[in-house]
Amino acid sequence: MNNTATMRRAYELINHGDIDGFGELMAEGFVEHEELPGLAPTKAGVIDLFRAYRVAFPDLHMKPVEVLESGDRTIARVSASGTHRGDFMGLPASGRHAETQLIDIMRFDADGKIAEHWGVMDMLTMLQQLGAIPDGPPAPPGKPAGH
Repeated sequence: MNNTATMRRAYELINHGDIDGFGELMAEGFVEHEELPGLAPTKAGVIDLFRAYRVAFPDLHMKPVEVLESGDRTIARVSASGTHRGDFMGLPASGRHAETQLIDIMRFDADGKIAEHWGVMDMLTMLQQLGAIPDGPPAPPGKPAGH
């Protein structure tokens, strides 16, 4: 299996709620470079993160829109969506649907396992859609919000 296919398979497993299967794609010495509040930057920490995402968003769906491979790294632009049905980072369930974009970069080891991950998610848009923070344009420079 090539790295692009493995990356796509990771999203498929997450979409089907098979977090253990997703974990099997990760190397034992996996390192997470994205900040995971309250979780270790390890394979176990990422597995715990996706278990929590599936509780908060039982219909979580991650769709890779573009996947590019270069050497031992694969990069994906992903659309992630779900309905907020459980606690998410201290935010009680809102019943609202959210959709956001993210970028994932994965490095694969010689065995084809995911060895490292870097990621960026548009958390602001998601939190606005969930009603956790107000949406709207930012205040112009030099003017307080609401004036």
